[in-house]
Amino acid sequence: MRIGLALAGVCGLAFAVPAQADELRDALMEDMPELMEVYKDLHANPELSFQEFNTAKKLAARARELGFEVTEGVGQTGVVAVMKNGDGPTVMLRADMDGLPVNEQTGLPYASKARGVPESGVESGIMHACGHDTHMVAWVGAAQLLAERKDEWSGTLVMILQPAEELGLGAVAMLEDGLYERFPKPDYVLAFHDAAAAPAGFIGYTPGFALANVDSVDITVKGVGGHGAYPHTTKDPIVIASSIVMRLQTLVSRETSPLDSAVVTVGSFRSGAKHNIISDEAKLQLTVRSYSDETRAALLEGIERIAKAESMAAGLSGDLLPVVEVKDPYTPATYNTPELTADVAEVLTARFPGRVFETDPVMGGEDFSQFRRADPDNVQTLIFWVGGVPQDQWEKAQAGEAELPSLHSPFWAPDAEKVIATATEALTAATLDLMPRSGG
Repeated sequence: MRIGLALAGVCGLAFAVPAQADELRDALMEDMPELMEVYKDLHANPELSFQEFNTAKKLAARARELGFEVTEGVGQTGVVAVMKNGDGPTVMLRADMDGLPVNEQTGLPYASKARGVPESGVESGIMHACGHDTHMVAWVGAAQLLAERKDEWSGTLVMILQPAEELGLGAVAMLEDGLYERFPKPDYVLAFHDAAAAPAGFIGYTPGFALANVDSVDITVKGVGGHGAYPHTTKDPIVIASSIVMRLQTLVSRETSPLDSAVVTVGSFRSGAKHNIISDEAKLQLTVRSYSDETRAALLEGIERIAKAESMAAGLSGDLLPVVEVKDPYTPATYNTPELTADVAEVLTARFPGRVFETDPVMGGEDFSQFRRADPDNVQTLIFWVGGVPQDQWEKAQAGEAELPSLHSPFWAPDAEKVIATATEALTAATLDLMPRSGG
């Protein structure tokens, strides 16, 4: 997942950890050397989507050692760890496990040298270029702290390791494998994502829609091919497809409210094989982003309408009209429950003064959205950001002296220690607040 955060008014701040510390933070600091060793191991040994066998096995074993009831193989490679501790709400903490088919170029001493074959079938290097290794280590850290503090909370803690977030399929796979039926259904689900557009230790939260619906759309534009010297005897699919590309821009600029947000991007346009041959087909690949279900439906309807109308305007009909295919499943928009978001933001603001800010929603996608959509009336969810840019790099970027690598970049190397420490403490503190010992 690629995330960009709006940090207006924040850029000049330093994000040092406050001088005051409590018992929870002291315990976390004692755990950090071991957690960083776990991080280096996970970073050096990433696994691709639905191939997270060793990762799941190692972390499942740690959860068992902490006293969790652990089930492996949920949704292919997912892990569910349950700890029941009296009456009270059920809180689920989620971390994603998969790496990306990226050849790492960070130069870190523990850089990944792993290789594998993703769904494309083309062998490549593997890298935790989206920071899922930091997510998993914070998951371990929170599990340790919460297991040690059973006298401070009451309820049921469900901790899950999710496969295949990068494919947008892992959350659905776990849900379809009975996540909410075989295990305690959560009242609250929490997660975080490292951010490559925020300084290390920064925490960002967004009430309501936080990430977008993500649709992939393929359009096959048909035509009548022929010799490039005699275009009048053809129906040129490149010209038709070009008209479609231009007209698609009006879906956002002229058919979507300026107060709504949407993106229609044509990422691929392929046709023809030789200079003087007019092809009989062109293929377009689109990414379509939105927030509400209503806007999504309008965009998808508009794409099909425009594609067919432009072809009809060129004189085509019947079997020569375009074929529009919307890939399924899609990644739904992530909605942070406003009440839960406000409560957790209050807790984190008190714990991390000067480091917690409300941020704008982004057009990236995350299948964390599926956990709420599976039961929107009863499950509240929140995913928040933890900045990962090392302070020196952040300052150089703000001065215009350096470019920051994005998530999914082979150069993305977060300040892992700050990300893990901040996220572990945030997840633990939020969970303790949601599960008071009284059970109330």
